[in-house]
Amino acid sequence: MRIFIAGLATETNTYSPIPTGAAAFRVGSPEIRDTTQRPPEGAGVPMHVWRTAAERDGHEVVESIYTSAQPAGRTIRRVYEELRDTILADLKAAMPVQAVALALHGAMVAEGYDDCEGDLIARVRDVVGPDVFIGVELDLHCHLTELRVAKADVIVTYKEYPHIDMRERAEEIYALLVRTVAGEIRPVMALKDCRMIGVWHPTKQPMRGFVDRMSALEGKDGILSVSFGHGFAWAEVPEVGARMLVIADGDKAKAQALADRLAQEIWDLRDATSPPFQTLEATLDNALALGRGPVVIADTADNAGGGAPSDSTFFLREMLSRGIAPAAIGPFWDPVAVSLCREAGVGAKLHLRLGGKLGPVSGDPVDLDAEVLAVSDDYVQSGLSGGIRRLGPSARIRTQGIEAILITQRSQAFHPDLFTGLGTDLTAMKIIVVKSSQHFHAGFAPIAAEVLYAASPGTLNRDFARMEMPRRKEKWWPRDANPFA
Repeated sequence: MRIFIAGLATETNTYSPIPTGAAAFRVGSPEIRDTTQRPPEGAGVPMHVWRTAAERDGHEVVESIYTSAQPAGRTIRRVYEELRDTILADLKAAMPVQAVALALHGAMVAEGYDDCEGDLIARVRDVVGPDVFIGVELDLHCHLTELRVAKADVIVTYKEYPHIDMRERAEEIYALLVRTVAGEIRPVMALKDCRMIGVWHPTKQPMRGFVDRMSALEGKDGILSVSFGHGFAWAEVPEVGARMLVIADGDKAKAQALADRLAQEIWDLRDATSPPFQTLEATLDNALALGRGPVVIADTADNAGGGAPSDSTFFLREMLSRGIAPAAIGPFWDPVAVSLCREAGVGAKLHLRLGGKLGPVSGDPVDLDAEVLAVSDDYVQSGLSGGIRRLGPSARIRTQGIEAILITQRSQAFHPDLFTGLGTDLTAMKIIVVKSSQHFHAGFAPIAAEVLYAASPGTLNRDFARMEMPRRKEKWWPRDANPFA
């Protein structure tokens, strides 16, 4: 069997002030065709899984590009079209193929394209025809659109958040690919709009139980796969929102019935599964009241993984005003501050203006008397599913007992080695503020006395009931108490 693999990934926050251009993709992963010959980074893990499994089974792999960009605003039209057309040109050159496997994100929006992934999948279908298998792995923060479901044979989303199951979902797609091409199964997909916009954390009950029940249904009674697409709430596109996707073996009615049932179940759990978010001030109050540490606080609104700048100063300013120490915070995306720290050198004390570069969502810059504790020319942190995240030239500073990590390649906090790699002793901290929404949890929860989530000011607004979504096709909860009426 001849299998074509490719990938294109970014998550678009249409409210973000940061455009996504060619340079963003070059930083994320170069536009070359040797992703599987290099250490896995980010969502490129599926490419490695597919090549390893296919070559193990004696199949031929044709590898196109895999490229990703840090979440931000809309992708520049010509950039998306060039990347898409590169994949399509490689596919045409590789024909004939028996299967196509695509590693995508699922919430990519470009100028002129509300559904980049649907557009790409549809064009791939035009190239390969109706009989070639197309399998797609998506982030669970995707827009599960009708176009994608119509044009692909199999779509599988991550089940976990943090996304610690990229590898397992890629293995699932490969298994379905092999069985489909061999004629053992005939996948059919059914979709159900849950009419909800929000976030869900499988790390806590009752969401944990719901995800486990989804998994338990697979492989039984003709059900091949079950995915809950959470949606990406910060994208103003027509099909934004949560959707349930079920794949059955040849029985569309069975798939639809289960999708409807699970959609009803998650609807019934809507209040119980909504994560608790408090104001910045209340979260700090609660953290200090615990009387033990370290307490890990998620600065959810400044999560680079959701398109935020990662340079907001709201938390830092409040911590400084209260004299909270010892504490740690990061990462701050501030290339100018990093360059000054590197120029001054380790041990230097300097006046430093930090953060607040990207406008009102970032707050005002903070002027500090800072000590440079460490610098790095090419810093990395651990990612998910064995990958790494490059942070570029970076620095660790201390001011009034607060240590901050400054980076030049925008990223959210994934792992404690974001701090410890530059020498921070996290066990000594009362409070650790991470600029992340949930991906930090896998790494930081084991060292935390408590994990708290703050609905701080910033790009990722948590007031879903008041979000401006004029192009959303249907009503949604929580804006409407009963959007099905």
